[in-house]
Amino acid sequence: MNKTELAVRAGELLAESTGLKVTKSGNGLTGLKAVEAVTKALTEGLLAEGKVSIPELGTFSVKERAARVGRNPSTGEAMEIPASKAAKFKPGEALKKAVKSL
Repeated sequence: MNKTELAVRAGELLAESTGLKVTKSGNGLTGLKAVEAVTKALTEGLLAEGKVSIPELGTFSVKERAARVGRNPSTGEAMEIPASKAAKFKPGEALKKAVKSL
């Protein structure tokens, strides 16, 4: 599922759960705004607190990676890989069960 498909489905679910009448094309716009708002909120939460938990979905967190020595695959030469931070996701139990039942 890509961002557009997710936005359309999110719009449909919002219309169903709120009882709003939304046209087919409007669902995509409504859903797109919802997807963008959630993405922005997750990003802001990670930047501010380093962790965002959503029950039934999972936990997003920031993982710090230490500096290390790696190898250039072309030359085999040792090179320093600097320390960095990366987003990490740990699925919740409900998501794990849903995926496992596929």
